[in-house]
Amino acid sequence: MSTDLLQRGKQIKLAVFDVDGVLTDGRLYFLEDGSEFKTFNTLDGQGIKMLMAAGVQTAIISGRKTPVVERRAKNLGIPHLYQGREDKLVVLDELLGQLGLSYEQVAYLGDDLPDLPVIRRVGLGMAVANAASFVREHAHGITQARGGEGAAREFCELILRAQGRLDEANGAYL
Repeated sequence: MSTDLLQRGKQIKLAVFDVDGVLTDGRLYFLEDGSEFKTFNTLDGQGIKMLMAAGVQTAIISGRKTPVVERRAKNLGIPHLYQGREDKLVVLDELLGQLGLSYEQVAYLGDDLPDLPVIRRVGLGMAVANAASFVREHAHGITQARGGEGAAREFCELILRAQGRLDEANGAYL
């Protein structure tokens, strides 16, 4: 873990996640009736819960809109959910205004070109291991795990480690 990433992680008050390719493996599943389903990783969900328990706020910003994501956000207790919003930087501006936070206090995890403006603007902008190469080139860091396969957990643990809270978060389960 680089010192730069840990330094950036110290100031984080809000962690924001993309969905497709980050909280999921990026594949879209459609049933014959037109409904959609996604698979989420429980390790990622636990990481998000640990982050929130440590006082870091969380949000999801997704260009697509599906009831499945709404259900997942509700199950995890993620208070800020924005779906069907292509310009993620505009959404983040709105959210920061509501929360009274600055860009430097935000961590973002993404995987594709629509995530890039936010990744480049926030205090800690990261890409998942299987993100588009151009996005990986411009991120502050890249997870070792692929999207939907523990990348969000890794991201959450990086922030917790940077803030000296990872041992406490893990220790709550001993």
